[in-house]
Amino acid sequence: FHTITKFSIEQSDRISAVSHFLRDETQKAFGCAGCDVQVIHNFVDPEVYDRTRYPPTLRGQFDGSRKVLMHISNFRPVKRVRDIVRIFERVTREIPSVLVMVGDGPDRVDAEDEARRLGVEDSVFFLGKIDAVAPLLAGADLFLLPSQHESFGLSALEALACGVPVVATNSGGVAEVVTDGETGALCPVGDVAAMAAAALKILGEPGRWERMSIAAAADARHRFARDAVVSQYEALYRDALA
Repeated sequence: FHTITKFSIEQSDRISAVSHFLRDETQKAFGCAGCDVQVIHNFVDPEVYDRTRYPPTLRGQFDGSRKVLMHISNFRPVKRVRDIVRIFERVTREIPSVLVMVGDGPDRVDAEDEARRLGVEDSVFFLGKIDAVAPLLAGADLFLLPSQHESFGLSALEALACGVPVVATNSGGVAEVVTDGETGALCPVGDVAAMAAAALKILGEPGRWERMSIAAAADARHRFARDAVVSQYEALYRDALA
């Protein structure tokens, strides 16, 4: 579809991308002349992703002393779901934890196999596809996103908005969402040891987790609130129509 996609881009009156990474990749892939791609990030509804709105239903399902690590995706190869289980296994050696995996896709069986191989299958829970993820995120302590790359990282943004620090890979658009050392941690792709160490550092220091949680929710609302981002789209449409 390269030819028709390139043609469509070049014939469009306006073009937007959800991240600077996606804008740059688009321009590289299609080499389109005069492509003025405006970056307008994805957004969240601050009211929906408000941790205080939801009862601790998820946490109540587990021993209250265990931390809740979470991942939400479509379980495609790019998500590197085996890495998620490997990170969790290292974390739970030192901090009693559970891993909640939300979603479904072709690599779910790989994650299940990895959990059995590492002997943590009793602490890894696969919930399948769930549309309303905010109540689940409200019960999480840490979100894991070790993807090969992300165009943006919407699931990471949703976690941050719920006050959940994110440990992710420094690849693609997710680096525009997670601020390393402030709202989470960014590590090289495939570096399970580094991501596990970052997770332990965040979870092992209550004061650090609290600061990151507050910063994550505040940053998500400051940079990615629905009304502010929708206004950017409306301005783009008005400019095009004029």
